[in-house]
Amino acid sequence: MARRARQRPDADGPESLLAGGNAHTPIGSAYAGPLRARLDALGELVGLSRTRVDASVLAEAGQVLDEASTRQRLSSRHTVVGIAGATGSGKSTLFNALAGVPISETGLRRPTTAAPIACVWSDGAAGLLDRLAIPGRLRRKPLAGGDGDEELHGLVLVDLPDHDSAVTAHRDQVDRVLGLVDAVIWVVDPEKYADAALHERYLRPLAGHAEVTFVVLNQIDRLPGEAAEQVLDDLRRLLDEDGMALGEYDEPGATVLAVSALGGQGVGDLRELLGRFVQERTAAERRLSADVAAAARRLRPAYMAEGRSGLGERSREQFADRLAWAVGAVAAGETAEREWRRNAGRACGTPWLRLWRWYQSTRTPGAEVTEEPLVVEEEATARQRVEQAVRVVADEASDGLPAPWAQAVREAAVRGSAGLPEALDDLAGTAAAPSSRPPRPAWWPAAVLVQASMTLLQIFGALWLLGQIFGVVPPGLLPPAMVMLAGIVGGPVVEWACAAAARGPARRYGQDVERRLRETAAGCGRAKVLDPISAELMRYREVREQYAAVSGTSSGAAVLTVGGGGAPGYGGAGRAGTGPVTRGGSGSGGARRRTGRAGTA
Repeated sequence: MARRARQRPDADGPESLLAGGNAHTPIGSAYAGPLRARLDALGELVGLSRTRVDASVLAEAGQVLDEASTRQRLSSRHTVVGIAGATGSGKSTLFNALAGVPISETGLRRPTTAAPIACVWSDGAAGLLDRLAIPGRLRRKPLAGGDGDEELHGLVLVDLPDHDSAVTAHRDQVDRVLGLVDAVIWVVDPEKYADAALHERYLRPLAGHAEVTFVVLNQIDRLPGEAAEQVLDDLRRLLDEDGMALGEYDEPGATVLAVSALGGQGVGDLRELLGRFVQERTAAERRLSADVAAAARRLRPAYMAEGRSGLGERSREQFADRLAWAVGAVAAGETAEREWRRNAGRACGTPWLRLWRWYQSTRTPGAEVTEEPLVVEEEATARQRVEQAVRVVADEASDGLPAPWAQAVREAAVRGSAGLPEALDDLAGTAAAPSSRPPRPAWWPAAVLVQASMTLLQIFGALWLLGQIFGVVPPGLLPPAMVMLAGIVGGPVVEWACAAAARGPARRYGQDVERRLRETAAGCGRAKVLDPISAELMRYREVREQYAAVSGTSSGAAVLTVGGGGAPGYGGAGRAGTGPVTRGGSGSGGARRRTGRAGTA
């Protein structure tokens, strides 16, 4: 039999065995709905984040998308399973035992396996092997030849170099191929099954890939009595600590079993497990689902953060208040109110007071009372206050966001604030200044008429008295004195009444000026600062929704069913009782263990 396995590659050539031109070469098929949705969401997530999140953070997600696309174009009827292990664990011996013929070199020399070697149970896997960079001279067929064992039809078994090899190139090959295979069989021996390098470098980081992981305790023929079961229990305990055994009662987890590659104990159980696993044709999707989940976990700090984020109505109002304060809206309103009251006082005041003011202005040129500007500050906009308002609203909007998106929000606010002080200056000058004479209340003309009447009474009384003095009119001091006194007293009374009546309209006019300036400043700030911030927050909400779809938090039920439900490829075999097989489990055995002792060595 060994001779037959060695002669066949020489007769037909390795390339003819695994050539991609076979008429029966299977082609890749579309992934199932949940995985397809997660991959699409991951693609959208990466696309929306390229200018916001550092490229090194997105690199793994991009690699997952590339590998998913590549794997989809290749055969979906083949399952690539790698056999990995430490030096002396017997993985090459197990590889040969599964193939039924010595393909991979074994011996005392270490390391024995220098390059990955593939054994293919059916044709059409050339593309997959090219992807693994396995040359034709290292591609073999199993013992039976042709399509080989029906139960393993579609299996591509790859023997890897030692993961703890002293040769760096060997370790690099292991890491490269492990990232490309659909499943992996970890072979451990009773001496080094607890090796920290294995658990810390591989098993623990790959805990999310437990569904596509087999852990095989080899060389149990070297253990006396119940020692094999004790070592197996301790191995389960370590896998529990690594997170490879995910739960109890048929929950997905790594498949654990004991074999003797030399003696043959348990090899049949492993072959049966692999057969069921391969015939399901779901290993590639399970592996990709685990890759997507791992990428989502590493991306979480870039998309999820504690606390509530966003720009609330209160923050918007406070930003508008700060801009209004910066442009002097309150001061402008107060100034406008005083100006309106002053105009009312001038219109409704006594003529003698207006005449006195005119005299003072002509006597001291430049001292005439001019209208006060509608802003109290020398500049219409206080630049520092505007900058502070922008900083505060940016900090409030970015509070609770992941670091990349908080930075994007702050940058959007800074970009929008460029030129904001100047724009507010221009708008403040046009909005605060009245376009025409301020409106006057209906009583204003009547008050002016009454004030004029009081002046006429004073003039009439004075003329009456002069007429009596010069004998033009009959004497009688009291009537003209009373008329003149009425005009003298009535003028100030009318002026005081007008001043009291002008308070309400003046206040409303000042409030209107303040409101107009406030709305103008708020509109400018909204267009230049708040809208860009809102756009960034909207973008973050979009990517957060995509991240939820990728991680399975939004449609978790649909996504988590991929490869779940007891994982028949593993669990069914584990329940068959064909050997010491477990799917998840505690270190103490108990409820989590599902062991059939009939096939125990």
